[in-house]
Amino acid sequence: MSRLFRDVEGGPRCPHGSVVCIGAFDGLHLGHQALVRRTVARARESGLPAVALSFEPLPREFFAPADPPPRLLLPRAKVDGLFAHGIDQVGLLRFDGALSSLTAEEFVRTVLQQRLSAREVWVGPEFRFGKGRAGDIALLRRMGAELGFIADEIAPVQLDGERVSSTRIRAALRAGDFAAATRLLGRPYAIGGRVVRGKQLGRELGFPTANLRFAGKTPALSGIYATWVHGVGERPWPSVSSLGTRPTVAGVEPLLEAHLFDFDGDLYGRRIRVEFVAKLRDELKFPDLPSLTEQMHRDAAAARAILSQDQQQRAFA
Repeated sequence: MSRLFRDVEGGPRCPHGSVVCIGAFDGLHLGHQALVRRTVARARESGLPAVALSFEPLPREFFAPADPPPRLLLPRAKVDGLFAHGIDQVGLLRFDGALSSLTAEEFVRTVLQQRLSAREVWVGPEFRFGKGRAGDIALLRRMGAELGFIADEIAPVQLDGERVSSTRIRAALRAGDFAAATRLLGRPYAIGGRVVRGKQLGRELGFPTANLRFAGKTPALSGIYATWVHGVGERPWPSVSSLGTRPTVAGVEPLLEAHLFDFDGDLYGRRIRVEFVAKLRDELKFPDLPSLTEQMHRDAAAARAILSQDQQQRAFA
């Protein structure tokens, strides 16, 4: 049986019971990790599978497609991260008209009872679900007493006197405060994906890039950055990356373009992860390609200097 499922309805996934956590899990930050740890620990104590339920697209993306929230994690990275933290099965439920119309009670009966045979359900603080966001921890506890499962919520995870949240991380990234984002995430911020072919304009300009697309999602960053690329060699590879719509060449969709310094090889189709270290500047529209190329050389020099210093700091950390 596949460890990933997308459908609300279907045969029982866990006929002998399960321990379930529910959330958006965008970013898999310290708060999400605490919820997942509690779920996995309870599952291991009970001898049951640990299941994480999330949604794709996120509800806010479905209800406000013209103004979607910036995504910290793409779907594949979220699923991989949940598995890496010990989850046995991930339900990446298709959030569509049918799912959005389910009442909280229908969701509990259809997904938690019939699909997962839940014995325990864990959620984060102020969790809401179901049509009109009518479901909460009180409803879960009430229905759990009726259907044979217990429900509880974890305490908020605090950092510097404030609750850890995806909103705080997005704000830190917008401000270029990667140290704060790292502390909230418990790891450096990075974007991963499979390298795709672009227009190869960077190669013509002397800056070949490894390109990652966002599959219609809105990234949480925009600009030019000093970065490390993971998945190319034994160590992270120094690079300078552009994330945006490339206004000088009339780009449209967001694209992450990483230029790996002194690299000679074919990365098409390979899965890489781009770790962000520092923001160099905002994305700009240049009058012509020579002006763009001159700035790219300045960006590359700045990124090399920042990464050299970052490497020294890591060596003594």
